[in-house]
Amino acid sequence: MKKTLLALLLAAPLVQAAQTQPQQPVPTPAAQPQPSPAQPADEASPGLRAQILLDRAHFSAGQIDGQYGSNMKQALIGFQKSRGLQATGKADQATLDALDDHQPVLATYTITQADADGPYQKVPESMMDKAKLPALGFGSIEEALGERFHASPALLQQLNPGKTFARAGEQIVVPNVHAGAPLPAAARLVVDESDRTLSLLDDSGKVVAQFPASTGSKHDPLPIGEWKVNGVGRNPDYSYNPKLFWDAKPGDTKTKIKPGPNNPVGVVWIDLSKEHYGIHGTPEPSTIGKTESHGCIRLTNWDAARVADVVKPGFPVILQD
Repeated sequence: MKKTLLALLLAAPLVQAAQTQPQQPVPTPAAQPQPSPAQPADEASPGLRAQILLDRAHFSAGQIDGQYGSNMKQALIGFQKSRGLQATGKADQATLDALDDHQPVLATYTITQADADGPYQKVPESMMDKAKLPALGFGSIEEALGERFHASPALLQQLNPGKTFARAGEQIVVPNVHAGAPLPAAARLVVDESDRTLSLLDDSGKVVAQFPASTGSKHDPLPIGEWKVNGVGRNPDYSYNPKLFWDAKPGDTKTKIKPGPNNPVGVVWIDLSKEHYGIHGTPEPSTIGKTESHGCIRLTNWDAARVADVVKPGFPVILQD
């Protein structure tokens, strides 16, 4: 589905609160990009450079778009606090120096035949129509590559003027997000409604990772309190129950929606001990941290997958305002 960046930012989120029983693994990229000497780090704009470095440091600004917004400000503040820097929320030189891991921030990626072939299909808005599909895959190659490299489709177009994104063998420039170190071990997870972030803390209480999150609404507030992880489901089916939604469409009935990145809970469901609540992905990464949810904690698909890698049953979860 080809959308402008503005349309993506204004798109209404798909939000939910239900339990799933996923069984399939999260899909992984077929190939990793190689650093591109033709695109040195200093050719990326300062905002884009900072977003990519923050992503690699596990202080995500959400979908990478090269723009300074609320998610990027919170990512910078979180990183600065974790490194003992002045928490300005700005990409000052001291912060950029602390972020710099001496690897290129841009890379080249060669489009494969599988990338070109898809298949791609526009995903309908209605839950009932979604339930008719055999899978909730990507709507376009730009959407698929954007998810793989944590970037907005609009940014990929900006980085690659004149490229078709349709031919196997075509080389494109992408954010070099797969060059970072593995996510450190964590001892507990904290969701803060005040700044719309999810943080992972180590045994000493130090924040080792932070991600933007959508965390509830006046209709379905975040369930403040201390909970635990029941389990992690990857690439889940989604069991839709309209009785759990104040804004369900008239005539909707219970149904099951098949897995895929455009599934209403994305590619990961982290089930919490609070019934019907979880931490999960999303089909609309541009909305994370900017719109409300039905009480669950919603992350980008790639950030939800990262969190799922470090939590397990019994993992403590603190939801606070």
